Amino acid sequence: MKFLNTLQIILRNHLLERKFTTKDESNDKGNRIVPWFRQSVAAIGPLLCSMCVGLTMGYSTGLIPQLQESTHNGDSIMITKEDASWVASMPVLPMAASTFIGGFFIQRYGRKRTHIISCFPQFAGWIIMYFALNLEMILMGRFLTGLAAGIVSPATGVYIGETSEPKYRGVLLGAIPLCVSIGLLVSHLLGTFLPWRLGAVIISIIPVLGWVLMTFTPESPTWLAQKGFIEKAENSFQWLRGSSEDAQHELTQMLAKINENRQCKDKTIMEKLKELRCPEFWKPMAILLFFFITSQWAGINAVNFYSVTFMKETLGNSFNEYLASFIVDCVRVVASIIACILMRKVGRRPLGIVSGIGTFIPLFLLSSFIYFTKSYGIEDSKSLSAIPITSLLMYIFFITAGFVTLPWNLIGELLPLTGRSLGSAIASCTGYMSMFTVVKTMPFLFENLSPEGTFLVYGGCALIGTVFIILYMPETKNKTLHEIEEFFKK
Repeated sequence: MKFLNTLQIILRNHLLERKFTTKDESNDKGNRIVPWFRQSVAAIGPLLCSMCVGLTMGYSTGLIPQLQESTHNGDSIMITKEDASWVASMPVLPMAASTFIGGFFIQRYGRKRTHIISCFPQFAGWIIMYFALNLEMILMGRFLTGLAAGIVSPATGVYIGETSEPKYRGVLLGAIPLCVSIGLLVSHLLGTFLPWRLGAVIISIIPVLGWVLMTFTPESPTWLAQKGFIEKAENSFQWLRGSSEDAQHELTQMLAKINENRQCKDKTIMEKLKELRCPEFWKPMAILLFFFITSQWAGINAVNFYSVTFMKETLGNSFNEYLASFIVDCVRVVASIIACILMRKVGRRPLGIVSGIGTFIPLFLLSSFIYFTKSYGIEDSKSLSAIPITSLLMYIFFITAGFVTLPWNLIGELLPLTGRSLGSAIASCTGYMSMFTVVKTMPFLFENLSPEGTFLVYGGCALIGTVFIILYMPETKNKTLHEIEEFFKK
């Protein structure tokens, strides 16, 4: 505790209490590092919470095989195939529902506090699994980590979107799926090389780090102003953005918009519900919902699950399934890093279009390959194995680079101030429900439509989503949140 108190004093002295006093100083090129650094520091805590989402989703990959081995490390907990399905799916159950809890929390308690609150069930879940004496305790731990993941999902994009300036917002929002991908990779590595209990206690450190970092960063200036704490909002905004002319202009716009909304505070519930029919809410909401459904139904979670088996069947028994999982994770991380760069360089719309094209073409190739090898009786397809392997890796790369990750990023950009809490909860819930339906229906599709038919369905959804992006998705690169909101009013 003495170390944490000392660290807090140092950070506050050198970061939180430093003021931007002159316009010339804020416009100096060298001092532009300070706002970028502060916005990055503010994003680290939420990004660690996003990493916990990936850790939760990927932990079952190593947990289930170890629990199925009766003598592994002398552990007495054994599970059946039915138990394994519950261990894998348990976090998904609370994820969708708790997004609405997160939406309520970010409006009632603030964006920062919502992240801090989510750290407690996240930490408790991993500790319960570490001390688990039976299957029920493991399921309880998985439930709590899923609950925390759902709470934080609508909060992270909103917080980063409100605390970062337009030129950096794309990179910082792009770091959200990157951290989820890193979480998946880390959980798979821990499950491969370490006992599951040790992996759980190591992962429990991540929410603690997130909680510590969030205590030192400011609350969203938008939320502070919305709650009437104008002076605190101005201090938070200047700590994050500095006092440049562009920053002051954006602050003025934000305060004016919030003041306009506060004058309507006495409206009835029915009048407030009618406001949700305004174009600046329903238009971006429709874009997000359709984008979430089509991107998830492009099959990334289902294909990720099946890709290891598919690679093993294609290359034969000598193929290492753990190596396949590691390769897929690395491709996902690299794609997420490239997506962060491209969102700043080329914008969201071009990235979405290229990602969509790069998603449905490999799926169609996979479908055609499987169909023709079956139709022409090619029993030994190992000589042609480069085709399905390359198609799968291309698919995973392109869909991760934009098509699946963009909807989560756009939550923090497209939604208007008045409906941001409710809209982010609805969008996040739609994303998780779509994810659940895709994974749940995958065995049915493979059995009734065959693998080639299933890949064709996923490719068709990706094609529809790509056309939708071309027709309806606006570009948000280098635009303030106020400018984006005004765009949808037209």
